[in-house]
Amino acid sequence: MSDQPYLIPAAPAQFIEEIKKSTFITYLAHTPDVASAKAFVEQIKEKHADARHNCWAFVAGRPEDSMQWGFSDDGEPSGTAGKPILAQLSGSGVGEITAVVTRYSGGIKLGTGGLVKAYGGGVQQALKTLQTLEKKITVILNLQLDYAFMPLAQSIVSQFDGIQGDTDFGQQVVMQVEVEKCHVADFTQAIINKSSAKIIISEEK
Repeated sequence: MSDQPYLIPAAPAQFIEEIKKSTFITYLAHTPDVASAKAFVEQIKEKHADARHNCWAFVAGRPEDSMQWGFSDDGEPSGTAGKPILAQLSGSGVGEITAVVTRYSGGIKLGTGGLVKAYGGGVQQALKTLQTLEKKITVILNLQLDYAFMPLAQSIVSQFDGIQGDTDFGQQVVMQVEVEKCHVADFTQAIINKSSAKIIISEEK
């Protein structure tokens, strides 16, 4: 798994569109895993139990992790709903996201091409309004050090945009630090080099 940060939804988004008397309501939400993605789908299905179709797709993990993808046409012709929705999500660069598109049919057939355009287009428009934030993959490290090394340790933690957590003040200081996983090797090297290996560093199990 990559250690690099990725974007996730910061807040839900919605887009409503009427096409040939059919109403399409697109919902986007942050869903950090497959279970929460499926729960969100069920929530929208219950909300719109009277709708003819509640089609959906999710990218439940990192944007590029296709093992965490899923989709459904929910009664629409095969390939006209779930896949176009998933294509928009997987191409957005946003992870941990689910889209549900509810369709209230107006009685006019849209054809397969029209359906693909409607379902994919609704998600595309909703994504334009989606607020995102960066999810960083972090690791908890333990630093064991003499009091004299506190300023040095705190300076290095700050330099790597780390977060100082629980700190025990006994005969020595034991400090928990949260650091981005992609910076752990450089952070460890800096701690060892600048303290002449006097600060002991270990990863929280």
